[in-house]
Amino acid sequence: MVFAAAAVERAMKIQQVLMRALSGAITWLQAADILGLEPRSVRRWRARFEAGGAVALYDRRRLCPSRRQAPALEVQRILRLYRERFAGWNVRHFYRFARRDHAVTLSYSFVKLALQEAGLVRKGRARGRHRRRREPRACFGELLHLDGSPHAWLRLCPDERQSLITVVDDATKRLLYAQLWPAETTAAVFTALSTVFTAWGLPIALYTDRAGWAFHTPKAGGPVDRTHLTQVGRALAALGIEHIGAYSPQARGRSERLNRTVQGRLVNELALAGITTRAAANAYLTERFLPDYNDEFAHLPADPTSAFVPLHGVDLDRVLCHEEERSVGQDNVVVLEQVPLQLAKQPGRRSCAGLRVIVRRHLSGQHSVWHGPRCLGRYDGQGRPLPLSFPAAPSMSRRPPRPKNARAHLPQEPRSAARPGPTIPRHRRRTRPRLPIGPRE
Repeated sequence: MVFAAAAVERAMKIQQVLMRALSGAITWLQAADILGLEPRSVRRWRARFEAGGAVALYDRRRLCPSRRQAPALEVQRILRLYRERFAGWNVRHFYRFARRDHAVTLSYSFVKLALQEAGLVRKGRARGRHRRRREPRACFGELLHLDGSPHAWLRLCPDERQSLITVVDDATKRLLYAQLWPAETTAAVFTALSTVFTAWGLPIALYTDRAGWAFHTPKAGGPVDRTHLTQVGRALAALGIEHIGAYSPQARGRSERLNRTVQGRLVNELALAGITTRAAANAYLTERFLPDYNDEFAHLPADPTSAFVPLHGVDLDRVLCHEEERSVGQDNVVVLEQVPLQLAKQPGRRSCAGLRVIVRRHLSGQHSVWHGPRCLGRYDGQGRPLPLSFPAAPSMSRRPPRPKNARAHLPQEPRSAARPGPTIPRHRRRTRPRLPIGPRE
């Protein structure tokens, strides 16, 4: 009969204490204190030892299998499933897929302990120093976190490296946007903001790090320059959104934890689905990953009132773009990043030379030139002009052409002949006598 090591150690301890009590070295009350038992239980252990010897001191319950013991075949199936298909996944992510796709019914704690004992998953490291958690905002849309995470997201293409742009709400932990981009650029950030603003509205504040596209930092590690705005800062100021910059990784803890969670899940899911292109990965993010993530991690806000402000006709294409002020040359050409834009003849102006204009490069790649609220021209990415469309007012399109005589459609009375008036004699010019002129010399 084989006993566990813990059972053998416990039996030896009880036997040693009983032998000292039987020899008179200690009293039976002292023996009960050493064993942590009641005197009545010690008398039972004494009777069992005297009747059956040392073997009778072993705990017989350890030989009976527990009614809650997991089937060995099921445990082996779980370990083989993790080893063959989900190697490298964190336990919570693996447990979610195992319950959904492979009919695993065991508890999360048991699966985690089994994987750790089998050496397939490492135990978590000890936490750092104690920090106080910042309370999340109360309303949905009150504060958004935007961050980029460069990583080798496509495991099947290890030589490629992309940046994941994410936008998460602070009050609900809801992931509003997640797409892969070649790099964390201003155009990628503008696209993310345009998608979120179009779908939900304008938030109250946006929380980002101090990257080059977000803030100008004159001195490394120093405060940001609030007077010299970047393109993103200028667009947020125009929309009335507060831009908050983080000065440490701990300050933007929610976005950092989001990146860690997504890195532990998305890489494995894309590899499991066999995805090798960025376009397919972005489609998977929109269709599968975002709904699953929000279903598991998102929660209701403390205040059900939404803080998003409706757009109310705000033209995001004119705000979320690269904007520069330029001076028109003598040949009526304005240049933006080596792309010449030839201005056409403008009505009511002989020439645009020397005019200060605003040149915009939109998210679609097109360019436009503006002088105040007036658009002077639109161009494609190479600077070729595009036709300007000015829709006519609907009232003018239905109105018939106005005749030269506004009362021509009204009945006119026949003109009567002019009455003969008194004839006034024509005034004759009075002639004065000329002065005499002396003889000519």
